[in-house]
Amino acid sequence: MGQQALTYLVVGATFALYLGIAFWARAGSTGEFYTAGGGVPPVTNGMATAADWMSAASFISMAGLIAFVGYDNSTYLMGWTGGYVLLAMLLAPYLRKFGKFTVPEFIGDRFYSQTARLVGVICLIVISVTYVIGQMTGVGVTFARFLQVSTTTGLFIGSAVVFFYAVLGGMKGITYTQVAQYVVLITAYTIPAIFISLQLTGNPVPPLGLFADTEGGVPLLQRLDQVVTDLGFGAYTAHRDNTFNMALFTMSLMIGTAGLPHVIIRFFTVPKVSDARWSAGWALVFIALLYLTAPAVGAMARLNLIDTVWPGGAGQPAGALVYEQRPDWMRTWEQTGLIRFQDRNNDGRIQYYNDRNPAFADQARQNGWQGNELTVNADILVLANPEIANLPAWVIALVAAGGLAAALSTAAGLLLAISSAISHDLIKSALKPDISERGELLAARISMAAAIVFATYLGLNPPGFAAQTVALAFGLAAATIFPVLMMGIFSKRINSTGAIAGMLAGLLFTTIYIFVYKGWFFIPGTNQFPDTAAYWVFGISPTSVGTIGALLNFGVAFAVSRATQPPPVEIQEMVESIRIPRGAGTAVGH
Repeated sequence: MGQQALTYLVVGATFALYLGIAFWARAGSTGEFYTAGGGVPPVTNGMATAADWMSAASFISMAGLIAFVGYDNSTYLMGWTGGYVLLAMLLAPYLRKFGKFTVPEFIGDRFYSQTARLVGVICLIVISVTYVIGQMTGVGVTFARFLQVSTTTGLFIGSAVVFFYAVLGGMKGITYTQVAQYVVLITAYTIPAIFISLQLTGNPVPPLGLFADTEGGVPLLQRLDQVVTDLGFGAYTAHRDNTFNMALFTMSLMIGTAGLPHVIIRFFTVPKVSDARWSAGWALVFIALLYLTAPAVGAMARLNLIDTVWPGGAGQPAGALVYEQRPDWMRTWEQTGLIRFQDRNNDGRIQYYNDRNPAFADQARQNGWQGNELTVNADILVLANPEIANLPAWVIALVAAGGLAAALSTAAGLLLAISSAISHDLIKSALKPDISERGELLAARISMAAAIVFATYLGLNPPGFAAQTVALAFGLAAATIFPVLMMGIFSKRINSTGAIAGMLAGLLFTTIYIFVYKGWFFIPGTNQFPDTAAYWVFGISPTSVGTIGALLNFGVAFAVSRATQPPPVEIQEMVESIRIPRGAGTAVGH
């Protein structure tokens, strides 16, 4: 069976599995649509949460980010993993004990304000829509590469699959579909990693292979440091980033993760408060299987890429790959535009090196190089890795299914968060409080369908700032949702006025700061955004500013609350009851 037929077969089989599960687990009530009836076991919920969290960014992009930067991009691993620790310890069990359907509902009830709830809805929708653009775009790109269809056709197919199981099943259908998607994506991620680790180091465990010896007895990381520095890049294991920014960025990812609405609502689906904590623990275990493997995947992919382009040794002029002799995988990826070659010195060979390194300029001129000739999008490394390593066709097909599973699972979770906010927090709460349960369920499904159509449109026509603001979703979650939840649980003194002022301050500050540097203004006289350290305020990068937005949120909320009346006594008693540690009993729910 050919590669293309095998890919169709594997991807088609996984889609049939998702649709079958969705039909079996279709929702029959609002409780099942929003929270899967509150009856999901902790292990199952942990697996579904892991799939919900491990989006196209984790499956496709994270290893690529690590591969092309090295040590400094370990912040993604630390931040995203640390966020789950915060979520498990500080938010999940208390929110489950409160027993609501959505994050804005908790905000509205805790701060006894419809306005606070609506501000929460705005924050949730902005965060989720920003995040879902990348997922839908990832679906289209993955389809285009592996199924040999256009990006538009791929996006329509992916949207149709999500439409079926999300609209029909709601949280119940999404939960059990995500369990299947987790199995697919973790299998697709680890099997190629095992093969490649064996090829390079003889060790079948990728995290251990990262520190093992390659051919000739040279440790893998030492060899990688040597080949990248030979090409003018910084040492792979070196720390070059600003430490202050690195700490702020890690914290922004941590509290942003803990504040992502589509992740938080997963903890409303378990039977008991103690189950929420266990769910977070199991999610960490399932996530760790991928996150421990990602650094090895990134390092090995970078080494394989350089060995492909420089078969005679990195940096040796005569060792550069002849372009017409490039492997088939490179030809295929060139068709997507994610790999580009420009023969600057007309020698027919591929010179891949760091032409921005002044210290390497003299050597480059001596070699007759006139600039880097190969541009490789970091997002392709995980998807192309099996092809680069000449792995069997079935492994390549499995990776295609895994990439689609990662993108679809997170897209479904985000779309449910948007749908729930519209149907439950806007329609039921504000516009039509007397709506029947049947009517609300219909509204939820219509909202979900509308959200999918809107997300598909944005995937086809992403706004100009979308590709430039990858940190926006995390920054906004860090600056808006996380602080208000923390204060709502652990402070009896924060009132509705303070909570609203804090959320708005965090939202406006973070959005303006990010867009000033990445989407609104150009440097005078140029066509470039001012996203360089020379223009940052106090050296704080736009990707790190979510931490500052969170501190501003906390500060404004406390200051305004101290200057105004304290919350009613019944609200303070409710906050106290949420924090009582005897949290193993069944939570009060709808």
